[in-house]
Amino acid sequence: MSKVAIVTDSTAYIPAELIAKHNIGVAPAVVIWSGEEYLDGIDITINEFYKRLATDTDLPTTSQPSPGAVKEVYDRALAEGKDVLGIFISEKLSGTIDSARQAKAMLPDANIEIVDTRSVSMGAGWPILKAARAADRGASLAECKAIAERCCDNVGTFFVVDTLEFLARGGRISGAKRFLGTVIQSKPILEVAGTIEGLEQVRTRKKALARLVDLVEERIAGRSPVYLAAIHANDPEAAQQLMEAGKERFNPVETVVSDLSPGVGVHGGPGTVGLAFMAGVE
Repeated sequence: MSKVAIVTDSTAYIPAELIAKHNIGVAPAVVIWSGEEYLDGIDITINEFYKRLATDTDLPTTSQPSPGAVKEVYDRALAEGKDVLGIFISEKLSGTIDSARQAKAMLPDANIEIVDTRSVSMGAGWPILKAARAADRGASLAECKAIAERCCDNVGTFFVVDTLEFLARGGRISGAKRFLGTVIQSKPILEVAGTIEGLEQVRTRKKALARLVDLVEERIAGRSPVYLAAIHANDPEAAQQLMEAGKERFNPVETVVSDLSPGVGVHGGPGTVGLAFMAGVE
């Protein structure tokens, strides 16, 4: 029986069947839209969210789970007699880890450890899954944490956005600021490396997606095994095309096609697609 419960936040957006299979606890981020609050992945569907995001002039904002919300997830695991490993979105992109630390402080007698993935979406999801599978095999809290940290050192996330508008309006532009004011038709390629960094601009979407695969290959640098996720904001066709290109190029041992959660998609905007990989971790 597992001695460790894995907890994360909803921005990883690991497919629901894997969340259920590995009994991963999820603290939902909050989407705030026209004065109403929606729990990420619970109160608003993916299709509803992106359809509205494409047309609503009022851009939603997001907020990290409250300390109380994270504590509730901790409490459920602790009630089963388990230690807790929290693995969360990059601290430079969200205040979620601060909420996680505050929740831990409310439970001074519990065995709780926290890991900053320095990533988001399935860039965080792969370390979470690897740690959860180790927990399923009976690994200790220290062992699961060490596995997660090693995985975080070997992941990468790249994506293409149709426009920088949503990143700019949401305040997440950071390292991509240099793209503002440039050719409007070009498609920016961005990387999550703690923060969101602008890498290149490519003239067309088709060429940008092809270049994205090349960049992933450069980062993988021949390491194996490769775990690969195609991630998308309401563009499953483009995500599947990316996945097929990735399968042909990298021969991954495991693949996932995943939506971008509302908590992340609000910043990338509709049509955002990307690849998140983990390489060289057995």
